[in-house]
Amino acid sequence: MRWWASSNAISMSDRRPELIFSGKVASPGLAVGSIRLHARPKIGSIPTGSPEEEAARLATALEAAAAKLEALATDAAEEAAAILEFQIALVEDGELIDPVRLMIGEGVSAAAAWRRVLDGQVADYEAAADDYFRARSADLADLRDRVLELLAGGAEAPSPLAPGEGGIYVADDLAPSRFLEIDWRSYRGGALLAGSANSHVAILARARGVPLLIGLDLGTDRLVSGAVAILDAEQGRLVQDPRSATRDAFETRLGQRRVEAEAEAAFLPRPAATRSGRRIAVAINVDEPGVVAGVNPAHCDGIGLTRTEFLFSAGLSEAVTEEAQFKIYARLIDWAEGRPVTIRTLDAGGDKPITGLTPEGESNPFLGLRGIRLSLTRPDVFMPQLRALARAAARGPLKVMLPMVTVPREIEETRVMLEVAVADLAREGSPAAMPRLGMMVEVPAAALNVAAFTVDFYSIGSNDLVQYVTATGRDCAAVAALHDPLDPAVLELIGRVVAHGAASGREVGLCGDMASDPRYLPALLDLGLSSLSVAPARLAKVKSEIARHG
Repeated sequence: MRWWASSNAISMSDRRPELIFSGKVASPGLAVGSIRLHARPKIGSIPTGSPEEEAARLATALEAAAAKLEALATDAAEEAAAILEFQIALVEDGELIDPVRLMIGEGVSAAAAWRRVLDGQVADYEAAADDYFRARSADLADLRDRVLELLAGGAEAPSPLAPGEGGIYVADDLAPSRFLEIDWRSYRGGALLAGSANSHVAILARARGVPLLIGLDLGTDRLVSGAVAILDAEQGRLVQDPRSATRDAFETRLGQRRVEAEAEAAFLPRPAATRSGRRIAVAINVDEPGVVAGVNPAHCDGIGLTRTEFLFSAGLSEAVTEEAQFKIYARLIDWAEGRPVTIRTLDAGGDKPITGLTPEGESNPFLGLRGIRLSLTRPDVFMPQLRALARAAARGPLKVMLPMVTVPREIEETRVMLEVAVADLAREGSPAAMPRLGMMVEVPAAALNVAAFTVDFYSIGSNDLVQYVTATGRDCAAVAALHDPLDPAVLELIGRVVAHGAASGREVGLCGDMASDPRYLPALLDLGLSSLSVAPARLAKVKSEIARHG
């Protein structure tokens, strides 16, 4: 039965004209459901008490916000956990909170004071010359609205979804922490007035297969909460109150996609190969260990990227011990059943700050002390990770990958530390082995000078490589048109690394977003890449696209 055939909203929809809202595709897919508008809380609706009562109300709201963010960070993948950690740090930042308390003492309500101070901070971040701070403005705005909702006694939520009813989440914008809170089993997709196709939310949506539109061209005042809508995250449209002909055409396309999905699923148990028979290794990216529970290891060629930042989502703590890390790495190796597992050492910094580890106040964290640069300055943090990796290497085929490598010296210093870790473990009687050591190629200088690096393998990190080559922040909508993975300069550097790998007999893979996107796969395969690591949700799609390539 068609969804709208049983929808209570359809009779009302037939009385209103069809409206089409154009937008940009951030995560592809098709969905139909009822629009659910999510508005920011209105300050005027929040009661005001004495300064003492308002100060207590603020303290309670901040405590509740921190608790919620910490709970989300515990289960979040690497990308999201770093963002949540940034918000948690702000909740505890006296420089941010003290001006709010001062205004409350002068008789301003907690909500108005919080809104005034945070609006100013958001504006400063948005106007910053640095891409990092501009990207953080959305996270700061999310924290502002989260606390306002708590001050109001809870979010102004739309009416609850009926059993079996699918919603289309519609809002001005959506921060990563909000994305993680949403039960996407009830919501079939989302549409936003703001956003960027390269933002963290877009990356999360693509990794989880959630259709998402951004940049809707009409305000939410013309949208009707509860109205039937088609989310066309292929052609970039949100159709409210679709006419019968539009519904029929959509049902036809939806049926075609189901057939295509079934055909793509047939490629899952097969080795990936092009039409000419060229074998392509397709592994999966692991943001956090739980993601492998939904993947059959026989359907992939192991793990091509494990982001270990999720271990540090609560900052430096006793939980991040050698033993705790070893258990997680061992679990992934056991899951892979003899297939290679690639684990990236801690890639802290940039848009992934870690309390107590990453420097504060850097003018440009993306060009600062991050990745392997930071790890080598903190042997107290790096050596326990290397020891855990050496122990895991004795359990199965393990590859260790270093992020943000710029010069050969960083490889050699790490190799010496790994050798020391293996020797120390042997003396202690602990099983250990020297894993294969490789590097991320994401810094243009490393791609240009790739022949100077003595490693066992290379993995191209396309997300940062595109960012650095084109000088465009991936979260900055204003320069999104320039953030082009198919830019000739980007492809030239990828081709250069692939050619060196072929000439030197070293494996070259790619583990960034490009590998999961059918738009870029033909160019990557034509460049000679034979190893890809993709989002688990895109595994069937990628393998089927490879099979179509000549």
